[in-house]
Amino acid sequence: MIINEAIEVLKIEAEGILKLIDRIDNRFAEMVELVYSSKGRLIVGGIGKSGIVGRKIVATLNSTGTRSFFLHPVEAMHGDLGGVCKDDIFLALSNSGETDELNVLVPIISRIGCKVIAFTGNKNSTLAKHSDIVIDVGVEKEACPLGLAPTASTTALLAMGDALAVVLINKRHFMPSDFRKIHPGGILGQRLSSKVKDIMITGESLPLVYEGVSLFEAICKVDSGGLGAAIVLKEDNTLTGIITDGDIRRTVAKKKPIYELKTEDVMTKNPRRADPDSPAYDALYLMEKFQITVLPITDPANKIMGILHLHDILGKGSFRFNGK
Repeated sequence: MIINEAIEVLKIEAEGILKLIDRIDNRFAEMVELVYSSKGRLIVGGIGKSGIVGRKIVATLNSTGTRSFFLHPVEAMHGDLGGVCKDDIFLALSNSGETDELNVLVPIISRIGCKVIAFTGNKNSTLAKHSDIVIDVGVEKEACPLGLAPTASTTALLAMGDALAVVLINKRHFMPSDFRKIHPGGILGQRLSSKVKDIMITGESLPLVYEGVSLFEAICKVDSGGLGAAIVLKEDNTLTGIITDGDIRRTVAKKKPIYELKTEDVMTKNPRRADPDSPAYDALYLMEKFQITVLPITDPANKIMGILHLHDILGKGSFRFNGK
């Protein structure tokens, strides 16, 4: 029952997006040209769930070369309109097109001299009538069984915003180098765009031990390697496990006789690993998801190629998981 309900939600939302395809016409092209040629910024406004979607659209646009900011309709009426100029374009988001706070604001925005674009599910709404360009993002039904919580409608709204952003990326000939320039931490951006093999540790610097050797020898390797871990290999040099500072601490805390133990008694078997040709941001995602700081790097045959430490991606400094 639960699985079927979840599948039905995804079907409804997917169908809502697919039906937008037939509505991509000259009005969409006109919108793109208007935003592209503007000397100002694209200002996005919405209330409630539409406002949340609007903030995401703004984030995507800003990160891909289209200057934009989110304007809350209520705050706009209490002074934030001072940030709007006639060269700007206003993108209003409202599924019903009858959001009072937005419809009060739109005529004022127009009087400033801004062109108004509406993303709405109601082409005959008040918002549509006061807009220069209307993009229909309506859906037949919400995924919510009550038909009340915005679900399919907000997904469609977000998808149309992504369509606008991506078309503008291509029109501006926005390149990966441009992306790195406007993202926080230029050096971090360069590292994240690298392949794992470009930044991993290799050769004699690898802290390697084999199954069967004493835990004491492994601890010495962890200590000398300076990475807080040692990779454990089988005799054929394939990866079998990893021993970290944490593994050693937990063993000591359990008062086990560490000088009598072998590597395989303590190691984490079949650890997370990465491919040398995978992007660094994939490795960072694994590290963040599983809260680990070291990744063995292997080839398709599971032969060890290198090791990647979190610091190799982020650099030494004050970086923390989840940006904290």
